[in-house]
Formats: sequence, structure tokens, C-alpha cells
Amino acid sequence: MRLKDTGLTAQDIKDKVNKYMIETYERFDFLAETAKDMYLYDENGEGYLDFYAGIAVNSAGSCNEKVVEAVKDQVGDIMHTFNYPYTIPQALLAEKVCTTIGMDKIFFQNSGTEANEAMIKMARKYGIEKYGPNKYHIVTAKMGFHGRTFGAMSATGQPGNGCQVGFGPMTYGFSYAPYNDLEAFKNACTENTIAIMIEPVQGEGGVHPATMEFMKGLREFCDEKGMLLLIDEVQTGWCRTGAVMSYMNYGIKPDIVSMAKALGGGMPIGAICATEEVAKAFSAGSHGTTFGGHPVCCAAALAEVNELLDRDLAGNAKKMGDYFSAKLETLPHVKEVRHQGLLVGVEFDDTISGVDVKHECLHRHLLITAIGAHTIRMVPPLILTEEDCDKAVAIIKESVEALSK
Repeated sequence: MRLKDTGLTAQDIKDKVNKYMIETYERFDFLAETAKDMYLYDENGEGYLDFYAGIAVNSAGSCNEKVVEAVKDQVGDIMHTFNYPYTIPQALLAEKVCTTIGMDKIFFQNSGTEANEAMIKMARKYGIEKYGPNKYHIVTAKMGFHGRTFGAMSATGQPGNGCQVGFGPMTYGFSYAPYNDLEAFKNACTENTIAIMIEPVQGEGGVHPATMEFMKGLREFCDEKGMLLLIDEVQTGWCRTGAVMSYMNYGIKPDIVSMAKALGGGMPIGAICATEEVAKAFSAGSHGTTFGGHPVCCAAALAEVNELLDRDLAGNAKKMGDYFSAKLETLPHVKEVRHQGLLVGVEFDDTISGVDVKHECLHRHLLITAIGAHTIRMVPPLILTEEDCDKAVAIIKESVEALSK
């Protein structure tokens, strides 16, 4: 929908949002009317270089032509049905995802947090059915992030702050251990522990990749103890980190993996994949969804996955991630640059606020976000070029220099 077709002004739209919507977001003061590839455009056609990609969603570029075409083709056939009939997009996507990442079974959801809820439920049901009623405990990482529904929020290792504040007692049965500390994770497990749940890169935690020793050690420990390894790839999955899934960078395989964001190419979809044995924990009536596996979303996701794979955007993410990070390290006041592929964090020294850098970049039409006091995070579309990187680095440099005067 274009502003010119409504008879309204941009300010009218902002006023309606302010009047009617429950706001939990810090709004950027511009109207996003259209988008294409690396850019968002306002109602005047002014472009904003998008290094946020709808929060790591538009990995093959905004409004990718093949994804848009797939949505248009499907929406006139079946827009929605319940999950009792077979549908073509769902079947084709299930096969594509499972065969691509080497997993046996898939269950579709609507979002990342729902995928993580399903992963937690499957792990607990598997543990209780196989070992008894007390085998439900799950260990996750401090400063991790798994979502905002109660199970996923409880799994998020930020007690007393972040998304847990003000929501009362969390769901029972989770413990937290320091990220990248293998011994601490082992010590946090008890006789009731069924699983360890981990992000291969902590995005909300400040862009901290897992070490090889940590990830391999968790896999070996879970195998030794008969526990499950759950990997949250909601943000890292589908070529973001230089591999199709980030766990592939470590040469390991999870028992269950969650995914969302980039999977749908802009349409809302999430999923979990599991081994055949673990997937048996879900049987008729044990879990369900009205919109999960939505025909239009599955058609979009199939087109997006094909684009990511056919264009080797994982390879481009690795190449451009290294190039971009090297350029960022030359900027003033940079303390550390952390990245895996095109999940990139820049931590500045104590004189520079990450939030202030974000706003200065916004003024210069570059979209990024801030994590913590002094860190910015960037997750651009994986179609990124060196020219895009150079432009972003120039804007960030100009922003930091303006703040340091």
C-alpha cells in the first residue's frame, strides 16, 4: 500500500500508530513504504541502506523477485487451510529443508520463539517418556536469547533483566551457565537434565560466537550422558554465518534445531527439525498450530531457500563478513569486532554509546541496531557487496567522529 493511495500524510500515519497501537518498539522517525534488495525507501523515495534486514530476515534481499512471484502464485490457489489435508508447498519445503541440512523430520511454526517453544516441549516429552517424570531439566547459556513466550523467555539466560523483567515467575526447570564455558555447563547438569540448549552465536548477547572446543565438547558430553543437544538457529540459520546452518561450522549435528527469520524470505514462518528418534515424542494431539505450515509462507520459504542455495549466499556471507569486519576494525574508538559470516558486532570503547551510533547512522540513512552500552550489531542481506560494505563503514566512521567531538 502506497501513501498516495490513502489520501493521508506520513504524519497522519505516525499519529494513528501513536493513538491506537500498544508500543513496545523504539520507532525510527521515517515511514518505510517500499523495499528492494539492500534498501528501504520512504514515501519520498529516499533510500535507507538496510544493515538490519528486518532482523536477519531478508537474506536474499528485500522483496526478492522469486519469493514475491511464489507468494503471488500461491495466494490465489490456497491462501490458508488447516493441517489435515496435504498441501504441495508444505511437502516440498519439508523435503528441501530436511535433505539440505541432514535432519529427518520437520514441524512448522510461525516464528522463532514458537519454534523454540516446540523444541523445548519436544525435548521434555522425549525425556519424560524415555527416562521418567523427572527428566525435564534444560541448561541454557547466560546472556542467551531464545524468545519472548514463557518457555522461550524462561530459557533465556538473563534472570532479573532483559525480557524477563516484570513478568513474574519463569517456567520451572531451566538453569544457566556461562557461554563458552564447557565445564560450567557440565556442572550445571543434574540427574534430571535432558538437554542443553544453545545459540551457536549469541546475537542479543553482543555477537559472541561459540568456540570450537565448546560446541564439540557439548556434543560429546550430551552423547556421553544420553542427553539432547538443542541448537537455536533462529538468527544464525540459512546461510547467515557462512554455512547453511551455523552448527555446520563446527562439524557437529544437533538432536533438534530451531529456525525462522531468513527461512521465510519476509513471510512469517518458523520450524524445528529433529532426528527420527527424538521426533517420535510428538504424536497426534501432542502439539499443534493453526497457521504453522501456511501454504503461502511455505511457498515463499521454498523460493527463499532455493535462492540462498543456488546463489551460494553462504559463501558470500563468509567472504563479505571477513571483508566488512576487517574494514570495521580500522574505525576510531573500536575495541573489538566480532563476527561469524554476516552476523557482525562492533564494540566501542567506553566513550562511545552504541545507541548514539545507531541514531547517528539513522540520520545518515544507514539502518543498524545497538546491543548493550557500547556495541552495535549488523545483519545485512546476504547479497551484500564490497561497495555496500564501504558505504556502511564510511557512514559509521562519520557517525563515530561526530560523537567524539
